[in-house]
Amino acid sequence: MALTRDTVVDTAVRVLTQYGLADLSMRRLARELDVQVGALYWHVASKQELLVDVAARLLAQIPDTPQHLENDDAASVRAHLLTLCRAIFEALLPIPDSADVVQWAAATRPEALRAVASLQDLLTSFEVEPARIGAATSLLLHLIVGNVAELQNAVIAVGEEQLEIRRVTERIRDNFGWGLERILDSIARTP
Repeated sequence: MALTRDTVVDTAVRVLTQYGLADLSMRRLARELDVQVGALYWHVASKQELLVDVAARLLAQIPDTPQHLENDDAASVRAHLLTLCRAIFEALLPIPDSADVVQWAAATRPEALRAVASLQDLLTSFEVEPARIGAATSLLLHLIVGNVAELQNAVIAVGEEQLEIRRVTERIRDNFGWGLERILDSIARTP
């Protein structure tokens, strides 16, 4: 297998998924790819750049915003926002430390994350004040990654008890849904 940026990112996603962020080091990647550490830097300039690419890959399966939103009513745009936020939540949930990775990428290079651009497009169609699109996007991302991290940590804390895992999962999912609804209620521009 040739060493390419895609193979480095794919391997980083696999390491993150299996072992978490603490084990995602350039040395670990080099070992996994059977190359010298220096070879990785031909494809990614730094671990920080790699984390942005990993975040983009984690969110890559989320569909782009539909193009016909300019004429949609607020209820339709709101439904798209709910769907997108839930899709981001579900994409991150099974991957340890994914919330930290996406939060890093959104803070350092949000333009690299298509899902963030989709959120911004939807918020614009939702008639959020133009000066507040960035703040509204950040608010929604914080809600998503915060709830992902809380659920992942809670599941670790309760251990193997399946009934307790189910209770914790239902509670946090319910809190996430409620919070998402309240945020959308509050950020829509009132006519």
